Amino acid sequence: MTTVIIPLYEGVTQLDFTGPHQMLSLAPGTRVVAASLGGKKIRANGLTFEDLEDLSGIDQCDVLLVPGGRGCLDAIENERFLAKIRQLAATASFPTSVCTGSLILAAAGILNGRRSACHWAWRHMLTAFGAIPDPGRIVRDGNILTGGGVTAGIDFSLALIAEIMGSDVAQTIQLQIEYAPQPPFDSGSPEVAPASIFKALKEHMEPQFALYEKRIEVAASRLRGQEQIGPAIVNI
Repeated sequence: MTTVIIPLYEGVTQLDFTGPHQMLSLAPGTRVVAASLGGKKIRANGLTFEDLEDLSGIDQCDVLLVPGGRGCLDAIENERFLAKIRQLAATASFPTSVCTGSLILAAAGILNGRRSACHWAWRHMLTAFGAIPDPGRIVRDGNILTGGGVTAGIDFSLALIAEIMGSDVAQTIQLQIEYAPQPPFDSGSPEVAPASIFKALKEHMEPQFALYEKRIEVAASRLRGQEQIGPAIVNI
């Protein structure tokens, strides 16, 4: 039995974990557990997720899958949550993340010196925690797999399933959920989006992201001062 733990926190992006949850739940011999500190219900994008496991009582897993979202900043600043991520990552055969979940892994010291994917707007912030930003949609460095922003979680999940169970299982699940994306627009990354669209969105985001960057810098400085950023997990 392969146990996948998905640690949730307030402000998580629901598709970051519901996409992978759907895919991994279809994988044979796999138990997928969504958990939060104290088993508290979590609000995400207008949806409320209840009946969660208590993350505090989980001591090990085969796969740790950390989702992202703007709440990642609060999660990084929560010492109890970050300590639990660090503990579980040390037991996992595959510490993984989707979107800005990689910032949480990085803050926990798991990505020190490792290449990692992240949402394009946040990717550069990985360097504050010693990680190496990688623009790939799915990035593997040793036993660590990371996915890019939000929708990349579905592609990432297929890659993870193939890694653990083989490509035939992954392709069967892809067919089962009819995952055959044909987006009506080619605007899914800064490299291909129309320049006017990218410029307008970037200008809209910049004031808020300046605050996010300051919080990341403060968190990184605090963690360095506490000597909490340790060596990366050894390859398996």
